[in-house]
Amino acid sequence: MTKKELKDFLDAKVVQYNRPDFIESDPIQIPHTFSKKEDIEISAFLTATIAWGNRKSIIKNAKQMMSIMGNSPHDFVMQHKEEDLEAFNTFVHRTFNSEDARFFVKSLRNIYKNKGGLESVFKTNLSENSLQPAISSFKSVFFEIPHPKRTTKHVSDPLKGSAAKRINMFLRWMIRDASTGVDFGIWKTIPTSSLSCPLDVHSGNVARKLKLLNRKQNDAKALLELDISLRKLDPKDPVKYDFALFGLGVFEKF
Repeated sequence: MTKKELKDFLDAKVVQYNRPDFIESDPIQIPHTFSKKEDIEISAFLTATIAWGNRKSIIKNAKQMMSIMGNSPHDFVMQHKEEDLEAFNTFVHRTFNSEDARFFVKSLRNIYKNKGGLESVFKTNLSENSLQPAISSFKSVFFEIPHPKRTTKHVSDPLKGSAAKRINMFLRWMIRDASTGVDFGIWKTIPTSSLSCPLDVHSGNVARKLKLLNRKQNDAKALLELDISLRKLDPKDPVKYDFALFGLGVFEKF
């Protein structure tokens, strides 16, 4: 394919998959049950955190987390008492367990009480063309309060080689335009142009077949390579192609 043919092909796939019926089978359905900005942010962040493995299991366990929090995640984060966290004692999603969940609630309270909220933390450390340094800084803020050592593995650090797939997905949800009814577009202070594609086995394999990516590992170096390729196709909204790459990989077995 020529560059124009590739762009036309991927643009058509974006239109095909970036639509409300995409939500029905995707974890993004969880924050779509809320209307308050802070509820959307917190539910999206917690859902994205456990977004690996079977998608039905991700959705089921994310719903369980919301239920534990009385389906008012912001109120729970801000007003919980220590004994309220015991409701998480039986929660587990793969390697993310009750100890991790309890700490996440405590850290989110610190962020909303003392740091101005999740958007404020991420926008503080913006670089010109990438949110990866901001993600690294976010991890430092997230674990600035006393924390279990085991829990640090559940927030990726791109500056230590991670593709940070789940946080990049969360950021796409928050920042990308809401016009198609899928992403939320509730963070207005961070440009869409700085977003990176959530790189996983599906999007990575499709990107390699389309010659958008050569590196074999799905790591930070691969993400940078993919960023460069996608920014050539659309410098203002490169991460829209996540819908094309994911859809081709998951639904079309491309």
